[in-house]
Amino acid sequence: MYPGTASGPVPLWAPLYGASLPEAVSRFFKKYATFSGRASRSEYWWWALVSGIVSLVLNIFTLVAGSAGATLRPDGTSVPGPGYWVGLILSVIISLAIIVPSLAVSVRRLHDTNMSGWMYLLILVPFVGPILIVVFMALGSKPEGQRFDVPA
Repeated sequence: MYPGTASGPVPLWAPLYGASLPEAVSRFFKKYATFSGRASRSEYWWWALVSGIVSLVLNIFTLVAGSAGATLRPDGTSVPGPGYWVGLILSVIISLAIIVPSLAVSVRRLHDTNMSGWMYLLILVPFVGPILIVVFMALGSKPEGQRFDVPA
C-alpha cells in the first residue's frame, strides 16, 4: 500500500503489481510518454503480449491481402496486390504511434528492477543486447527501485 492511498486504486505514478491485461493496456496509454517512475512485470509483459499479437495479426493481414491480386512481371518477380500497401501503411502508422510509449514502459520496467533507463541502450548491441534486455525485463522488482518514483 502506498502512503495516502488508503486501500483505493493504485495511483498512476506507482507500479501496479498483478495488473490484469485491461489494466496494463490502460496504464500503458495513460502514461504515454512518462519515462519516470516504475512499471511492474505484469504491466510490461501484458503490453508485450498485446503488442506482439497486434503485430502478428497485421503481418498476416498484409501477407494475405498482398497475395490477393498479386501479379508476376515478365522477368519473374512478383508484384504484391493493393492490399499489401494498405497493410503496410497501417503497420507503419501503428508502429509510429506506439514507439514512444513502448520505450517509456521499458524504461519504467528497468527502473522497477533498480536499473537506469539508459540500460535499454544495450538493445543496440548485436545478439547479446536483446537477450540481456529480455532477462532484465523478467527480473523481479527491487525495493531500491522506489528511488525512481515521482509521487504526484
